[in-house]
Amino acid sequence: MARWLAGGRLVLPADDRATSPFTGYTREHWLAAADGMLEAAQVFASPGRSQISPPGRPSRSGQDSDGLEGFARTFLLLAFRAAGSNGTGPGDALSSYAEGFAAGADPGHPEAWPRIDADCRQALVEAYAIATGLHLTRPWLWNRLDDRVRQRAVDWLHGAFGLEIPDNNWHLFRMIVGDFLASVGAPHDRAEMDADRARIEEFYVGDGWYRDGPKDAFDHYCGWAMHTKYVLWATMFDPDALPVLRERLHAFLDDFGWFFGADGAPLHQGRSLIYRWAAAAAPWAGALAGATPLSPGTTRRLASGTLRHFIDRGALDAGGVPSLGWYRPFPPLVQSYSGPASPYWNSLGFLGLLLPADHPCWTAVEEPLPVERADCVRSLAAPGFVLSATVADGIVRVANHGSDNHPSLTVADDPHYARFAYSTATGPAAGPSATIPDNHVALIRDDGGYSRRTRIHRLRCRSGYAASFHNPVWPDGTPSGARIETASVLTGPYELRAPLVHAPTGLDLLDTGWQVAHTQPPAAQPSPPPPLGTAVEPAGAAVVATGARLSSAYLPLHGIDGTGTALMHGASAFAAESGVPYGTARRTGDRTVHVALHTLRGARADRRGDDGGAVWCEVEETVDGAMVTDGLPDGSTVLVVLGSVPVVRAEFAGPRPVWFARRTNAGDLVVVPA
Repeated sequence: MARWLAGGRLVLPADDRATSPFTGYTREHWLAAADGMLEAAQVFASPGRSQISPPGRPSRSGQDSDGLEGFARTFLLLAFRAAGSNGTGPGDALSSYAEGFAAGADPGHPEAWPRIDADCRQALVEAYAIATGLHLTRPWLWNRLDDRVRQRAVDWLHGAFGLEIPDNNWHLFRMIVGDFLASVGAPHDRAEMDADRARIEEFYVGDGWYRDGPKDAFDHYCGWAMHTKYVLWATMFDPDALPVLRERLHAFLDDFGWFFGADGAPLHQGRSLIYRWAAAAAPWAGALAGATPLSPGTTRRLASGTLRHFIDRGALDAGGVPSLGWYRPFPPLVQSYSGPASPYWNSLGFLGLLLPADHPCWTAVEEPLPVERADCVRSLAAPGFVLSATVADGIVRVANHGSDNHPSLTVADDPHYARFAYSTATGPAAGPSATIPDNHVALIRDDGGYSRRTRIHRLRCRSGYAASFHNPVWPDGTPSGARIETASVLTGPYELRAPLVHAPTGLDLLDTGWQVAHTQPPAAQPSPPPPLGTAVEPAGAAVVATGARLSSAYLPLHGIDGTGTALMHGASAFAAESGVPYGTARRTGDRTVHVALHTLRGARADRRGDDGGAVWCEVEETVDGAMVTDGLPDGSTVLVVLGSVPVVRAEFAGPRPVWFARRTNAGDLVVVPA
């Protein structure tokens, strides 16, 4: 039965609020979503069924590779669905994919898949999906294929060996392809597979976190590209490896449960964000492997919330295909290796369908997410993150002092790694429409160009704060000869950000806040509740707020001369219209200190308890740097020591934030609503 309505909306069962009080989703909803996506994909299948090619611009690997990608990634979705339901799937899906194997693995067929070789390394990614899917559906598909088809599939998969591959999670692809070949008695290269595993082990940094390669690239890939694939490999082929991998995954999920907002949105940071609910794969893997601190009700709440978040916001286009974007299509979010079918990697988010219908993750009543239970400030030393989650609005924010993907000096920074902060409710300003970078500290050149952050050098990450420095370069990669050390202290919706700048006199400073976005164009004047627009408050605070009452505020505390907002169109993956508050400083010395309070708050924040908590700042210059003492809106007192040995001492008095108050130059106390 077709499960699609006009406009790409899934026909799903009615909400079940008895066992799913938060999302309304049950296992039946997941099955219906999987079946609907599979049926919609078949509209774009080639005559021989070996390629699935939705319309759109091709990736750098070419159209044949893109067609293979559509086949392999939807086959993985079918494998999860069928293996968890005793071989059943929508219609004759297994037979259709069997036809696809006969055509795709036949080198003489006009729809043959590209070989796995140096000319099409991308095929190894799809080989991983095919090998995993064939293993999971072995009784219903592989065992029933013609011997010639099986041999051709083996020959095609064997191209994984001897191939030079990217030095990251791709090592897991070859391990799984190789062990599938071994399981069917086919030739494989055990030495190369062992070397791949040894390299993956080198990426583990502790506390449950992996790098995705030798660079400091920490993001959602750690969950689904590293933990999920590694644990799934051990479950399928090497159970002796499971105890160590379980321990790591358990530790990771203790952090990762906090990376989802109350609305189901995962943290918007890192690469390949077009895979969306693939971020939910790691919690499912924890349940499958018995390696999770999350209760069954929390696991299901997290995964179902993430799936529903995107389906309800139109992430599937009119043809039922996931778009190349977050909700709507957004080209700046798309990597060059992505093609029209790339978003089908969201199939990994359906990993939970391997759990039978009577598993506690499907029968237990949904429970609140961590962000729905308590406010939290959490320092994660391994990735260099400080996380702050607030129950009042369900938003999770992360200050980034560790994940940068080590960009080349001559290659533009990736805004999804290079920014100082990310959240579940906002995305970075990206693409040609982004006239100003959000959450950035930069030098300003005479021609108006902003410096780039480049590599992040960690200094410290603990107790609700983190500090790092970077050596800014100009857009063309020319070093500026400067050093910017920045400390971030988080509490509730606030980040106290304090840069210490060593740079030639005359290079001015730009410090920017959160980009918030909405569908409506900006209004000239704000009004309660303020539409998206520009506001410079009497005390110098710059505020941008959306019609949905998501607000971003910038309050200068020291060393900031001016504030304002930049309004943009087409610079956010969340919506078409956006704005960023910012501050600027005229620098008159070669060492300067700047302090500002950045705020991101959502629609559900309770403002009825506003009591005018004071915000103040004192700066004492020292030989090596500066001592910054601040009073924050929640009553906290914070001491930040900038210089050769960064230290932060914080006394958090509990959340009472709602109003900004600061003294003007005339000594008057001005209270400004945030």
